[in-house]
Amino acid sequence: MPRKAQTESVADVNAAPGGAAAVDKAISLLAAFRSGDRALALGELAERTQLYKSTVLRAIASLEHARLIQKMPDGRYALGSEIARLYSIYAASFSLESIVLPALQELVRQTGESAAYHVRQGDSRLCLYRVDSPHPIRDHVRAGEVLPLYRGAGGRVLVAFDGELLKKAPSEEAEIYRQIVEQGFCATRGDRLAEVAGISAPVFRQDHQLAGALTLTMPAHRYADHYIEKVITTAKSLSNQMP
Repeated sequence: MPRKAQTESVADVNAAPGGAAAVDKAISLLAAFRSGDRALALGELAERTQLYKSTVLRAIASLEHARLIQKMPDGRYALGSEIARLYSIYAASFSLESIVLPALQELVRQTGESAAYHVRQGDSRLCLYRVDSPHPIRDHVRAGEVLPLYRGAGGRVLVAFDGELLKKAPSEEAEIYRQIVEQGFCATRGDRLAEVAGISAPVFRQDHQLAGALTLTMPAHRYADHYIEKVITTAKSLSNQMP
C-alpha cells in the first residue's frame, strides 16, 4: 500500500469537486509547463506537481497515448502535438468582441463613465471597442479612431508595457512609465485633452504578452480614485479570458 505524501499535491489542492483524481493529476502535469519551458525532466514534473515519480509516470503514459505529452530523445518530456491542434480550434472559435464588449458594458454600468479597449497600431493606438457613458457630457471618441500613443492613459499603458515603444519614449518621461509599470495602471487628467481624465490598465494574453489597454474616460471634474480598482479588476478578468 503506497505511503501517504507528507505534502498535498497540486492536484489534491485544486481537485475538481466530484471529479476524477486521475484526471486532476494529469491536468496538474500539463499545467506544470510554464512560459519558456521547452521540456521538463521527470524530477522537475514531480517537484512542480508534488506527485511521486511513479504516479507521474502512470499519468504520462495516458497523456503520451493522447499525444498531449511527448518524450524527447534526451528523456525529458514536452507538450505534444495534440495541444497545438486543440489550440488552433480554440483560437479559430475565439471572438475578442464577445469578451471585451460585455466587460466594457459592465464597467460603464458600474461607473457611469465611458469605457474603451485600445490596441497598438504601429506608432499610434486604435480604439478597437468603445461603450459610451450615458451622461450627455463626455468625451467623444468612436471605435475605429486612431489616437496618439504617448498621450492619454490608454496610450501610456501601451507604451509602458511594450519594451519597443518604451525605447522611443522621451527620456524625461521615463519615471512616468516606471511608475505605471510599478503600480499596474495609469491615471491622468488633462494629458491628451485638457478637460478629460482617464484610467487605464493593461490586458495580457496567456503568454504574458501585452494584448491591449482597458481605459475608462470621463470629464476631469467627474474623476474619482475609487474607479481605479474597478478598471484594474476588469482588466485582470479580461486577461484571464485572452487566448
